[in-house]
Amino acid sequence: MSVDLDHIRQVRAEADCLYTEDQLKGAISAMAARINTDLAGRNPVVFCVMNGGLIFAGQLLPQLDFPLEQSYLHATRYRNETRGGELFWKAKPELSFMDRDVLIIDDILDEGHTLQAIVEFCQGSGAAAVHTAVLIDKQHDRKALPGLKATYTGLVCADRYVFGYGMDYKGYWRNAPGLYAVRGL
Repeated sequence: MSVDLDHIRQVRAEADCLYTEDQLKGAISAMAARINTDLAGRNPVVFCVMNGGLIFAGQLLPQLDFPLEQSYLHATRYRNETRGGELFWKAKPELSFMDRDVLIIDDILDEGHTLQAIVEFCQGSGAAAVHTAVLIDKQHDRKALPGLKATYTGLVCADRYVFGYGMDYKGYWRNAPGLYAVRGL
């Protein structure tokens, strides 16, 4: 599959910056403070949802001031496309979380199908409680379940196609140092 790098560069050049890196870091610090208060005595297992949650988790985890075990899982509906499809598990959790609190770290709560499936998997596999932390909650009325919310949310954004800080545009720009919206999508 050939990638049009000129198009990829143009998308970034024309994108609207919704949140700067400093704004994102501030939201992550505020979220870490809430998580420290809530989970400090719980001995949680923390799972980063790959690939999108990687940058967010890398910023959040050093700010959590309590013992925890950390690993990853990889479930996706996008597979480098701009629209989601069927849930595909690339890697299920390998650490045992039976009778323990679980914190799922993900980049964005869009429609929520992926996050909801991960939560249900953890609940069905014996987690004592499942908490979710998302950097961005996209505001619209297409959530998988009415009123679906993450336990911890950094910031909200309008219903636009976003990339940066872990979120991608066709597999690119996860490394963009802010949250950007694609013009026209």
